[in-house]
Amino acid sequence: MHGENVMNDPDTLLRKGLKLSHLRLLHALAETGQIGLAAGRLSIAQPAASRLLAEVERIAGQPVHLRTGRGITLTPMGEALARRAARVVTELRDAEREISEIASGGSGHVRIGSVTGPALDRLLPALRTARLALPGITAEAVVATSDVLGQHLISGRLDFAIGRMPDGMEDHLTLSAPIDSEPVALMVRRGHRLALQDRIEPTDLMGYDWVLPPPEALLTRAVLARLRALGLPPPPQRLATASFLLTLALIQQSNAIAPLARAVCDRFGSAPLSPAGTPYVILPLDLGITVEPYGLLTRTGTILTPVARRLATMIATGQDAPGFD
Repeated sequence: MHGENVMNDPDTLLRKGLKLSHLRLLHALAETGQIGLAAGRLSIAQPAASRLLAEVERIAGQPVHLRTGRGITLTPMGEALARRAARVVTELRDAEREISEIASGGSGHVRIGSVTGPALDRLLPALRTARLALPGITAEAVVATSDVLGQHLISGRLDFAIGRMPDGMEDHLTLSAPIDSEPVALMVRRGHRLALQDRIEPTDLMGYDWVLPPPEALLTRAVLARLRALGLPPPPQRLATASFLLTLALIQQSNAIAPLARAVCDRFGSAPLSPAGTPYVILPLDLGITVEPYGLLTRTGTILTPVARRLATMIATGQDAPGFD
């Protein structure tokens, strides 16, 4: 059977004529679910896209799609090919970028993701240095949770990210050696009653609402685990949000307490008795909360372009990296 030949001989698909145009179509179909939209992405007519799809099924020896009322659904064979196609398309795009960077002598564009704390502690200083040392480089940054960053990495929307290995993505992503851990501080609005006390006891914190991300978030798990270790109950919590901006807005307008990465608190807050300047202050009480170390996340098997590799080294070491090779 054709299907058996495809499975047993890894070169069968190529020998039977599988081309990049077929892979690009499968990739587009997986993202759009409609032959017309997929054709538009490839800048070809819909009949041409239909012919490419028929060629894929002839080469594979079995159906790769099913028509539905709203468009197209890929079969398990089609999904498998589309996953591989996505990687091929992404790698070719990266290859084109790398060739362009080499030809241009060190200019290029890098797409970086980061969780919040390292975005301020690591990414921002590296980008500031790159603006002076590498004026030909442009960058875009996405700040989000590790699971969102992992999805962006797998889809090819990011070159690398600073974060932690998301659950269920171990087969698709690689995490470097730990770069640093992430200590957590407690931030409140300026004028908060706790910030005016001469001495704060851990039990005093339990009289106020806390703003935390959803229960599955690493920060929330680290906070609750540390409170248990200190013999404290879970804190009162009426709002769960991963939005940094919403968290800042809420603590500014209420008596809520927000556990945040120390780097974030140092950037946006100040000591309780410091001159007025920021609307936030850091409570002078260290509960010993630390989120597990973070590292550099990349797609497994990917080769970073020279520009991305240099920025990744700058972020990981906290220093400028050697020149391009």
